[in-house]
Amino acid sequence: MAYNKLTPQETHVIVHHGTERPFTGEYDDFYKPGIFVCRRCNAALFSSESKFDAGCGWPAFDDSFPGALRRLLDPDGRRTEIRCARCDGHLGHEFVGERLTAKNTRECVNSLSIRFVPAGQPLPELLEP
Repeated sequence: MAYNKLTPQETHVIVHHGTERPFTGEYDDFYKPGIFVCRRCNAALFSSESKFDAGCGWPAFDDSFPGALRRLLDPDGRRTEIRCARCDGHLGHEFVGERLTAKNTRECVNSLSIRFVPAGQPLPELLEP
């Protein structure tokens, strides 16, 4: 089975580590109960319960599912990039110490990197290349 087919914009963000413009993503101002999965491989990444309004223009989460994320020092040497641990797709960046939530973490994620599954709906099948 292959990964989900990506649009050129999704490929730019997920494969080539791009960033969508702030305040343009479909999940920035989105607060419904459910699970956010990787748009590329369907791995469960975040619960809607961990989503919060950081005012940054991208979806923000203060927690992820155990083992869901891979963290790497960004090429700029200042930020921590977060990737899907299953398919290595670029999600966004992690910021610690901003005191925006009690967990003191902000996973700043591109809407193009994730897909929402409403509560009560089955999660999609995990995909591999």
